[in-house]
Amino acid sequence: MTSSSKWYSGVTRYQWLVLIVASLGWVFDAFEGQLYNITRADMLPDLLQVKGDDPLVKLWGERFLGIFLIGGTLGGWIFSSLADKWGRNPVMALTILCYSLFSGLTYFATEIWHVGVLRFLVAMGVGGEWAVGAALVAEVFPKQARERASGIFHATSVMGLWLAAGASLLVGTQWRYAYLLGVIPALLVLWVRISIQEPESWKQAKRDKAERMGSFTELLGDPMWRRRALLGAGLAMVGLATFWGVVVAGQDLAADLLKRLGDPDWARQSKIAFGFIQTAGAGLGMLAFGPLSARWGRRSTFTIMHLTALVMTPVVCWLPSHFMSYGLLLCLLPIFGFFAQGIHAGYAVYFPELFPTHLRATGAGFCFNTGRILAAPVLIWLSASMKSAFDLRLAITYLAGLFLLGLVFLAFLPETRGQDLPE
Repeated sequence: MTSSSKWYSGVTRYQWLVLIVASLGWVFDAFEGQLYNITRADMLPDLLQVKGDDPLVKLWGERFLGIFLIGGTLGGWIFSSLADKWGRNPVMALTILCYSLFSGLTYFATEIWHVGVLRFLVAMGVGGEWAVGAALVAEVFPKQARERASGIFHATSVMGLWLAAGASLLVGTQWRYAYLLGVIPALLVLWVRISIQEPESWKQAKRDKAERMGSFTELLGDPMWRRRALLGAGLAMVGLATFWGVVVAGQDLAADLLKRLGDPDWARQSKIAFGFIQTAGAGLGMLAFGPLSARWGRRSTFTIMHLTALVMTPVVCWLPSHFMSYGLLLCLLPIFGFFAQGIHAGYAVYFPELFPTHLRATGAGFCFNTGRILAAPVLIWLSASMKSAFDLRLAITYLAGLFLLGLVFLAFLPETRGQDLPE
């Protein structure tokens, strides 16, 4: 590719089709993950038969978050390994079917434990789908287009968040109907099965290394792959812990400021500030990661985004409240989201490039989903205790220090820009 060529020069119709199908799987993956968040305020009091402010609601809300993290981690490990063993097509279809059908069955839940079991099963599908899609896009697209395509793939999760927000407005307090909408992604399964072919690199690896496909023994036994897997998991842990501890706090910051300004509509306005305005900036950040990493390299792009997120966090926490300006907060939130959440697209770009074909989905899934489970104690102990002990703005500012930890993991990981995928 010459310097004047467009990155998408030479990309075929089939490669675009793969990106569309993989992205739709990830869109609905994010949608299913958010369904619980948008319905919990109505669902939990209904099933527990208590008022919305009853302590049981908060208790079960936190339990289900833990259940989802565990289910997502387990599903990510299992399905990513199966994607290397069985192929990208059947396992992607299986993960989509898993999260769609078990989400739909939540409509019929009559006991609180029903929701716990079903959310665990939904999470298994959600956790597995990402690694399959990320590996598939990386393998199908040519080297010069790989980082852009992978960044686009991950950025489409924003559409899932918007769909979930739209579903919330559509169903109102009738939470069961939101889960019926969750069955819709199952229709995508047929399209996946018909349109997606196994990449040639996977077919060759299957012929040459059949007994080693998706082997956790090799992933964690080989010093090179183990090193990359553990460091990648640490990097993902930082991104996921800061997402739940720092990034989603944009809604809390908006609510806090609106309350102090005496706005009676603070609840709805804060949801819009986070769910649409900040998330739009996050989407642009994720779309930008691919082009930026093509120019600067993966590690440099991660570093710049981590450092800028570290700086932007206290700015968004303190500057609007100092001037008591909600308009200023709305201007800062998209910039904050661009950097603090934009790093997440880097996982789809970077993790598949760290591992050979016969371990690609397994390695990428291990990084992302082990990072998910490692983030859980950070959320449960560190984030929760700090937010209960300190002013919200101060707690979020302290938690942003985790972005520096990400730089430690990056220092020991290789640069992959411009390189062929490991075989």
